[in-house]
Amino acid sequence: MSNMPNPLVAVCQMTSTSNKDKNFEAVSHLVAEAKRRNACIAFLPEACDYLADNKADAVSMAEPLDGITIKRYKELALKEDMWLSLGGVHEALPDKGKTQNSHIIINNKGEVVSTYRKIHLFDMENKDTGVRLMESDYVQKGGEIVTPVSSPIGRIGLSICYDMRFPELSICLRNMGAQILTFPSAFTYQTGAAHWEVLLRARAIESQCYVIAAAQVGTHNKKRVSWGHSMIIDPWGTIIAQCMEKQGVAVAEIDLDIIDKVRRNMPNEQHRRTDLYPAILPLKH
Repeated sequence: MSNMPNPLVAVCQMTSTSNKDKNFEAVSHLVAEAKRRNACIAFLPEACDYLADNKADAVSMAEPLDGITIKRYKELALKEDMWLSLGGVHEALPDKGKTQNSHIIINNKGEVVSTYRKIHLFDMENKDTGVRLMESDYVQKGGEIVTPVSSPIGRIGLSICYDMRFPELSICLRNMGAQILTFPSAFTYQTGAAHWEVLLRARAIESQCYVIAAAQVGTHNKKRVSWGHSMIIDPWGTIIAQCMEKQGVAVAEIDLDIIDKVRRNMPNEQHRRTDLYPAILPLKH
């Protein structure tokens, strides 16, 4: 048996604003703290680059993936000798009319090793409360489930925020070899209070993967407040590390043997009736 310790991961929580420089400064402090606590990879939330005050700015401030902001993140990964999960940056599109919400993994050499573009967009209009959040107004949805990326902590399956409400994606990623699922988020305060923990724990239990969910927290502007409560969950559904309601870092160990043990003792995949599911799933016309 190996005497090597299991790797440590850091889930990071921050309050992004429209100021890119201040956001990067906050990220730098979080990553440095993760490094100090011996994590080999830091998971950052959706909109870690910026959270604009309006949709027009969200589009106009976006950069291509070879732009200045991603270059700074690459340099940070190299400087700290750490892997980074940028849970959702605004990727500029050629026509400039919309952005894509892109989750990027950078290795400790400062290289982008995987990019996932959010496939489920959060469109919500509550006429009772007057709240309207339509991500599709300014974001173009992605069209691909990305193969899990090999990393020092295992094979990571990429997703973003609202994706967690669609268990099919988690099962697909598990079947593609994922051992860790990520749900970097900017969850609204109301939906976070109701659904954040229960959804994340359900995704861990049904996929039998670790779940790492970095989150935005607090007040970003006059219109946006995020729930926070970034967490790491093991394949049994137990929360093993958590931030609460302020910026910070939580660290936990990733033990891949636990995944094997859970899957062996609760062999869900052997019992899954994929032969019947097409007959009961509704067809889209």
